[in-house]
Amino acid sequence: MTATPPDTGQFQHSQFGTLTVIGWTGAHPEDNEDMPFLLAYSLGDGRDGPEVAEAAARRLIGDAGLTVGGVMPDSSQVNRLPLKLIVQGGQAVLTMPHMTTQYPAPPEWVAAADKRKQVYFMIATRPWPEAKPGRPVSEEALKSFVDEDMLASSAHCVLPVSGLQG
Repeated sequence: MTATPPDTGQFQHSQFGTLTVIGWTGAHPEDNEDMPFLLAYSLGDGRDGPEVAEAAARRLIGDAGLTVGGVMPDSSQVNRLPLKLIVQGGQAVLTMPHMTTQYPAPPEWVAAADKRKQVYFMIATRPWPEAKPGRPVSEEALKSFVDEDMLASSAHCVLPVSGLQG
């Protein structure tokens, strides 16, 4: 028999598991220029499995001041969120409540982030165990994961890009 751990209502890193990020660029519908995207997700490898990792992701989203379902905060609220993205030297460093992670960004992603001074950011509630750090993810696998269900069950915001000087 499997026992479900009590829900303390607080974020627990051991339940979330491994935080991973992946980025890509795509044409923005308004100007057809590259828009950088950054997706944070759990591998679902937390101590209590993928279902509990999903609940932990929802807590992380709430602690970050975001909501699930694609409702984006307006630009006046984004600067008050406990989220920070620094892009410097081909690396993107994402800091959010409870976690910090680094993304070795490809040159086209960095160029788009530098040009736009912002990144479309999402936190997925659904774990993605197949997309492990250091392993390539095909465009087909990315499109398969980033489907309508994943988009609807994720938090979204446009994060300003900072350099080391701010």
